[in-house]
Amino acid sequence: MPRVRELEVLRVVLPYGRRTESLLVKLTDYGGMTGWGEAVSPAPKSWSRLEETLGAVLIGVDWEHPDSVPSGDPAVDMACWDLWTRMRGVPLADAIGGTRTSLMATVRLTPDLSIESLVTRVNQQVCAGYSHVTLDVRPGWDVEPVRAVRAAYPALTLAVDCGNAYTDGGQLVALDAYGLEVIERPFPVGDVYAHADLQDQVSASVAVEVRATADLDDYLTVRAARVLLLRPSAFPSISEARRAHDRAVAAGWDIQCAGGQGAGLARAATVAVGSLPGCTLPCDVTQPPRNNQIVDPIVGANAGVIAVPFTQPGLGHSVDETRLRRLAKDYFTFTA
Repeated sequence: MPRVRELEVLRVVLPYGRRTESLLVKLTDYGGMTGWGEAVSPAPKSWSRLEETLGAVLIGVDWEHPDSVPSGDPAVDMACWDLWTRMRGVPLADAIGGTRTSLMATVRLTPDLSIESLVTRVNQQVCAGYSHVTLDVRPGWDVEPVRAVRAAYPALTLAVDCGNAYTDGGQLVALDAYGLEVIERPFPVGDVYAHADLQDQVSASVAVEVRATADLDDYLTVRAARVLLLRPSAFPSISEARRAHDRAVAAGWDIQCAGGQGAGLARAATVAVGSLPGCTLPCDVTQPPRNNQIVDPIVGANAGVIAVPFTQPGLGHSVDETRLRRLAKDYFTFTA
């Protein structure tokens, strides 16, 4: 039974790319075992809320299972799962019901200065071993780049991510002519009927992203999509992400697991969730920059394949605490 002797929360601003912020939580039990968790781009009040409540919730308190810790915070929940599974000597993927030892990866490519440059970048990724590419599209950058990539690579499996940026489905219906596998996040979150209307018009699967199982039910009711874009870091707990997985599988949907931002811990949790049997589409944890990561080994793909750490307990990665503390902008500690 875990009992936390010390906990530490660190606020980290990552040095590369979009310089996103992460909150990292370290739990240490009375036997010296540690568990780590991460929240990527946390809510504005997360820091103060954790500072005010976390000590009373965890310090010196016995708990049987991560689900019994009433934190409501994804970083704390992840750290509890990491500690709990490390104490039992089992991988997180195995503990939550994962079955895959490796995952196929997709690589995500953002809009470019020119279509020619985009096609060159696609070529680089294909040469690196990727057989699945996701293109970020937006109004004004959609049909022409997709047409060019499809012309250059007729057999490549292609998906597009619309970033919830469209209000009119006309261009997205036009994209369907280029043999897309998935059209991700086409319309603003919550516009259920626009998604349903698009799914009726295209052969590609529409993918929606939700942050709660109850929100998923709205899409399931009207058959508004065929794919769940499952981002574990967006859910308050790993168990809630698993419930969304189960609900989507029961409805006959495919699932793509995603989570390429952060310092590595959230990506590791994404890989664990991605090993669940319903996560049939390529996993997205490859978004650069890899230099932001403070875990060993780095979480990413090799020749388009992501290894699931089924031989290591917990998240399956160690933390470079020296580098982490150099990157930390602030921290607080509670000790029994």
